[in-house]
Amino acid sequence: MAHGFLQSFDPALEVRSAGTKASGKINSRAIEVMNEAGVDISYHTSDSVDKYLGQSWDYVITVCGGANESCPAFTGKVKYRLHIGFDDPSEVVGSPEFIKSEFIRVRDEIQTAFRFFYETEIKPNN
Repeated sequence: MAHGFLQSFDPALEVRSAGTKASGKINSRAIEVMNEAGVDISYHTSDSVDKYLGQSWDYVITVCGGANESCPAFTGKVKYRLHIGFDDPSEVVGSPEFIKSEFIRVRDEIQTAFRFFYETEIKPNN
């Protein structure tokens, strides 16, 4: 979701996303709630972070609780590494309505945090 929002703020940004537990596909609930927010992530993939190790990046940002601790060290050139943590809505259990509400809550938190990050860190430097 963070990837989708950053790309929607500025389509010229080169944004990649990856995880420590990649499945190859994006969670259908994430696609649904992002579509409701006007951002299409249906074409995104769930890639392993290993795909990007050794490459150069301006920012490496971890977003899920345990990712900050379990993310392997990037050996390439990384200007800034930071953690902007959120609950992982894919781990929520309960009724379908409750699960969707958690996806929406986390989506909205991600949008707010990454809008602030974009406006204060990326946009001024472009």
